[in-house]
Amino acid sequence: MAMSDPLGDMLARIRNGQRARFSKVSAPASKLRSNVLEVLKREGYIRGYYSTEVRPGISELEIELKYAEGEPVIREISRVSKPGRRVYSKIKELPRYYNGLGIAILSTPRGVMSDHEARAANVGGEVLCRVF
Repeated sequence: MAMSDPLGDMLARIRNGQRARFSKVSAPASKLRSNVLEVLKREGYIRGYYSTEVRPGISELEIELKYAEGEPVIREISRVSKPGRRVYSKIKELPRYYNGLGIAILSTPRGVMSDHEARAANVGGEVLCRVF
């Protein structure tokens, strides 16, 4: 059966992996997922990620989770814009999560970026998820 929300699936895998204290989790690869993982890596929420080829034409992303003093770095990760309800935001209307401690990840015309980078570039877009 086809997956209706691939990004939500990857976020759930990360959430579940950190609750189970795994060092790595894997998810099917796509460009959007890779771009979101790149933002998470840049912002310091994950240790890293890399792509492995399972069989010809099928790739998986191995995500290395990050812990600080035994606790997961990601306390909360949730999907904002879902397939049934897309959420778009102008840059002036974009809320700050946890008073600026958390980030929102946006898909903009200039690519996938965090809310800090979007404010600097003065560009809005679809709010994919929020992380704290």
